Amino acid sequence: MKRSFIYLFVFVLFVGISAPLFSQVSGSVKGVCIDTEGKPITGAVVEWYSKETGHKYSLKTNNKGEYFSLGISPGKYEVKLLKDGKELYTLHGVSVGLDEATADFDLKKEQAQQAKGVGMTAEQAKQVKEAQEKAAKETNTVKALNDKLLAAKAASDAGDFETAIATLTEANQMDGTRDLIWFKLGDAYRMSATKQTDKDEKQKRYESAAGAYQKAVELKQASDQKDPDANIKIAAYYNNLADVYSRSGKVDDAIKAYQQAATLDPTHVAQYMFNQGAVLTNAGRVDDAIVAFDKVIAADPSRADAYYWKGVNMIGKATLKGDKMIAPEGTAEAFQKYLELQPTGNFAQPAKDMLASIGATVETGFGSKKKPTPKK
Repeated sequence: MKRSFIYLFVFVLFVGISAPLFSQVSGSVKGVCIDTEGKPITGAVVEWYSKETGHKYSLKTNNKGEYFSLGISPGKYEVKLLKDGKELYTLHGVSVGLDEATADFDLKKEQAQQAKGVGMTAEQAKQVKEAQEKAAKETNTVKALNDKLLAAKAASDAGDFETAIATLTEANQMDGTRDLIWFKLGDAYRMSATKQTDKDEKQKRYESAAGAYQKAVELKQASDQKDPDANIKIAAYYNNLADVYSRSGKVDDAIKAYQQAATLDPTHVAQYMFNQGAVLTNAGRVDDAIVAFDKVIAADPSRADAYYWKGVNMIGKATLKGDKMIAPEGTAEAFQKYLELQPTGNFAQPAKDMLASIGATVETGFGSKKKPTPKK
């Protein structure tokens, strides 16, 4: 009896001490998070932090941008909205009591309010003003640069490349961070070089063109802007840079630049490889040229001139056996394929002449099917 009484006393004592822990008061919080376009901010974190107690609660938003939590200790909180670790907005002095507390984040509304200077501190108002001034300056700069671009285009179209170069140089002095301006300057120098009769001046202009194209590539690659066509534009810069290298006698540099263009922009690989093949043909590098034209054909089997120039390079490897020209295997097929695709094309007669020179006949399936041989 005595032992049982002691157990009962300990149990009652434990209950008496523990009861207040279960009766501790707490509140709940909820809210909706909307971005600057009025869409729900999903997968974000709403962080409630109490400077008084040091308590911090991190709540995630659902696919509707909503969040909710029970068991939040009463007090004053600083509430931050974070997305991918980046702070988007902060609410100060949000009270949590025994009732449900609501803290919504409407960034679209806040942006509109800030534009009017409503509800901002002096520092925030200063930042908004600076941002607006920066935006206005950017608008004016873009307009001035576009005017320069239009003026330079008009000059280039009229063959006045000197004016175009001067105009684009002025544009770069206004703002030297625009890749398009440098690209157009490269074009102006490149086209002006063909007009020069002095060899040294021509080379100097090609070097200026190359420098401008390289600057355009550098700026575009370093750009933070999310341009879905960035690689296509850089490829175009490399293509024109390759042309300058080719005209300057820098064949290996030209080949490398064309390859970079093809890698960046696979949708135009046929054109870039054709340009590469043309440079190699002019340089007398027939084996490399044949490889380049094979790549063109693989990318675009309907490109007739690729077959023709492949055939021309293969003819370059022909040997003489007595009075007969022996061409590598596949030469006749290359010219015949060209004639099949372009029976009256610019290279139709040269292709026929090439076939005749190696003793081959014109055999194409263009326009008609071969008639079956009558049975005897």
